[in-house]
Amino acid sequence: MAAPVKLLMLENFIDGKFLPCNSYIDSYDPSTGEVYCKVPNSGKEEIEAAVQAARGAFPGWSSKSPQERAQVLNRLADLLEQSLEELAQAESKDQGKTLTMARTMDIPRAVQNFRFFASSVLHHTTECTQMDHLGCLHYTVRTPVGIAGLISPWNLPLYLLTWKIAPAIAAGNTVIAKPSELTSVTAWMLCKLLDKAGVPPGVINIVFGVGPRAGEALVSHPEVPLISFTGSQPTAERITQLSAPHCKKLSLELGGKNPAIIFEDANLEECIPTTIRSSFANQGEICLCTSRIFVQKSIYSEFLKRFVEATRKWKVGIPSDPSACMGALISKEHLEKVRSYIKRARAEGAHILCGEGVDNLNLPPRNQAGYFMLPTVITDIKDESCCMKEEIFGPVTCVVPFDSEEEVIRRANGVKYGLAATVWSSNVGRIHRVAKKLQSGLVWTNCWLIRELNLPFGGMKSSGIGREGAKDSHDFFTEIKTITVKHE
Repeated sequence: MAAPVKLLMLENFIDGKFLPCNSYIDSYDPSTGEVYCKVPNSGKEEIEAAVQAARGAFPGWSSKSPQERAQVLNRLADLLEQSLEELAQAESKDQGKTLTMARTMDIPRAVQNFRFFASSVLHHTTECTQMDHLGCLHYTVRTPVGIAGLISPWNLPLYLLTWKIAPAIAAGNTVIAKPSELTSVTAWMLCKLLDKAGVPPGVINIVFGVGPRAGEALVSHPEVPLISFTGSQPTAERITQLSAPHCKKLSLELGGKNPAIIFEDANLEECIPTTIRSSFANQGEICLCTSRIFVQKSIYSEFLKRFVEATRKWKVGIPSDPSACMGALISKEHLEKVRSYIKRARAEGAHILCGEGVDNLNLPPRNQAGYFMLPTVITDIKDESCCMKEEIFGPVTCVVPFDSEEEVIRRANGVKYGLAATVWSSNVGRIHRVAKKLQSGLVWTNCWLIRELNLPFGGMKSSGIGREGAKDSHDFFTEIKTITVKHE
């Protein structure tokens, strides 16, 4: 008989120490469907301990100079980089993404997040004005807010957790972070590096668990004045309700229903492979993924033919396969949810050109129970369909034709979300015109996912509140104060 597999047991990290929890929840390997890890099922007690630790560490950490804090961030970045392969293997196994993506995007970006904010925190300036006729000088100062509550999602676990931790601690705050219970392993591994990097106990506390227990305890705690959340809109509504009695500062990044607009003068040689990537990268589990593709009528047939051919070549495989373009979806429940959208589209009379229910997916025997599905292209679908309105967050995209510029802008804007858009055209005037009219926080033209971390990141409408980036994150994680000095 085979020996039982030893499960990975995670522990909370509070006040510089790993602490066991009274109860645990199962975490699954998405590529096999098997339990491989136990995650603490934390609640009020653990959050209270983390608040005490963060409160105790705040005076010392906030009084350090930006240069001293930057040195700690840079050391942490170096340690993450030295562990890149180990972290990439863990992220791929925990999330289902390909090992290639974890190696080339997730972990390098986590390293970059610390280095970026270590640098940017040194370059902020404040304002000063004079009123000579009244003998007054006015100036502003920025001070850390206090304890920052950070809640990060399961799609880019370490990448988005560090995107919150880095600016929060760079500004002098202490933090309590709650990663997704579905993908907690790399956050736990990060904790092992903090002491060596010189992060004092209590500055970074990581409490694992589910939203209704650990998340609600964190969000509703009166001593946590600020919450940064990336995730779904229903959760954001709950966070807003719980924060309202305390007037907390909120940053909410809530996903999108992102259009790609492809005009007849687009360079299809670049457009098609990039739009394949923007639709299906990370199994379509990125808030910036394209899920509505509007193609000008004169090139619609040609685009569709070439796009479907390219989609069929986007290989689904086990995450460790170097030739795989796409791994497994995060969970059984999420896979069923994504498949349900395809069923609804079919019931509405839409056509599924490739993927789910059309093509066969070949997987090794050990991975038959994993949460895999093929990239799927839907056509002949109305703008009112749930597949064109709701965030599916999987490898599913809809392709529809359009006639005019005015029409496509109206249709692209006709959803409740407004996070990202892509525009493909060789007409520079049109690019500027369309980009300005799209209700999106980010517009990429003739490219996708090229990020400049200095500039604001975030969405309009139901895609969230606030922006993240060099200045925006610093503004969010600090309080501004105006000081007036009257001189004789």
